[in-house]
Amino acid sequence: MPMPAERMDVELSVNGRDYTRRQVEARRTLADFLREDLSLTGTHLGCEHGACGACTVLIDDAPVRSCLTLAVQANGTRIRTVEGLGTDGELHAVQKAFKQHHALQCGFCTPGFLTASVALLEENPSPTELEVREWLSGNICRCTGYQFIVDAVLAAAAELRERRGAGTGSPA
Repeated sequence: MPMPAERMDVELSVNGRDYTRRQVEARRTLADFLREDLSLTGTHLGCEHGACGACTVLIDDAPVRSCLTLAVQANGTRIRTVEGLGTDGELHAVQKAFKQHHALQCGFCTPGFLTASVALLEENPSPTELEVREWLSGNICRCTGYQFIVDAVLAAAAELRERRGAGTGSPA
């Protein structure tokens, strides 16, 4: 006779909004939780074993593969998904730069690249091209050839540094 699945309550903040879900199955991935339970479908599932990076979200500002993380492991954390990168209806500088530099084509990998890029620029506001390539090496894109993505991240870094230098406050 099969054992009943263990269930736990999950409380977390996603994109600045607090959520409580009761009796979440302990084996439910964070990606499925975000997409199906919270209707935040911007996080994409590609390989479902952590190799492609499409499911990257930020947990307490660190990039994490949501297909490898269980929802119950995220209990008590602060999560940002691609839907939460911009502020007040404005795109984040990285999102704007991806658009301006044609760094997205089919768009499937884009949410993971965007969240990983935001994490990079929050940790290192002045990355070199090599540092951008190394940081994003865990994300796979089959369309762009990566140069446009690297160009976009470097352009976003420059814009964010300029904003900070101009005293506009938040880097978003």
